[in-house]
Amino acid sequence: MKHILVLGGTGFVGSHVCEKLIRAGLRVTVLTRRAHNARAIQHLPALTVLECNVHNEAALTQALSGVDAVVNLVAVLHGSAAKFERVHVALPAAIARACQLQGVRHLVHVSALGADHLAPQTRPSNYLRSKGRGEMALIEITGNDMVAGSVGQAPGVDRVLVGLTLLRPSVIFGAHDQFLNVFAKLQRVFPVMPLAGAQARFQPVWVQDVAQAVVQSVCMGLAQAPQLRILELVGPQVYSLRQLVHMAACMAGINQGRGRPVIGLPCWMGNLQAAMLGLMPGEPLMSSDNLDSMRIDNVASGDWAGLEALGIAPASLLAIAPQYLAGRRMGPVPAGQSTRA
Repeated sequence: MKHILVLGGTGFVGSHVCEKLIRAGLRVTVLTRRAHNARAIQHLPALTVLECNVHNEAALTQALSGVDAVVNLVAVLHGSAAKFERVHVALPAAIARACQLQGVRHLVHVSALGADHLAPQTRPSNYLRSKGRGEMALIEITGNDMVAGSVGQAPGVDRVLVGLTLLRPSVIFGAHDQFLNVFAKLQRVFPVMPLAGAQARFQPVWVQDVAQAVVQSVCMGLAQAPQLRILELVGPQVYSLRQLVHMAACMAGINQGRGRPVIGLPCWMGNLQAAMLGLMPGEPLMSSDNLDSMRIDNVASGDWAGLEALGIAPASLLAIAPQYLAGRRMGPVPAGQSTRA
């Protein structure tokens, strides 16, 4: 039985990934700083929870002993430039070095749509810049330091030490997400929804499709010669943020299924709103860096392969979201919101 080590396995996406890896007949070890964080997945058979500070490279390297493949899901959405650098660049680099030292065959790294390993500094936010630098570090350290092809697979080289798959998802939705659920909850309280970045475009992807893409990538990586793959994980429809916020309320049955008015804020007010939200205690709904990320559309570029290359037909948000969004009465989705923005 192949042994897969997962970093970030206790989170929203990670719990789905672990379940699907187990269903695929793989043995899974999840690294976490505190074992109680893994309560939701500890019941899974063939799954081991190991307490480890993943930012301690010596401990991380030791944890990779006897591992066939690694999945890295660790990421942050908010914080200082130094925090993004530590989580999105330094940690992936340490994972890659540990994979080399322990002879790990394949590494699957979940990045972000909009990241660019070729020119990371051209991205508009600390989040996207750090994601691109993390990809660049992984490509160089694993031995995949070449320009990847435009169909999601890099040309062959004489020597690749560790196979690498970079997955770039758009915003991820699903039961217990912190995206549509949050917007629906807010609109249960407020009669109108002022919104920064209302015209930003997204191509939401279902968490189950992302998890299946991780599993498919692991299995392909173990079955084939080491190589680099880059894939963009997106759903079948493109929506503006305004549409998504309104749809969340309609699907949750708020205001008898009509939702609330969504008021797009001008740039200066949007910047002010994001800055104020970023200063609030706890995990902010939006920060200035998030708003910077939305300066570029979060949609597939067409330069890389997608879910279909893994044999996955992406699920529609309209088919999935109404099933989990809370509400005693589901309202109809407004006409015109099932197509591209």
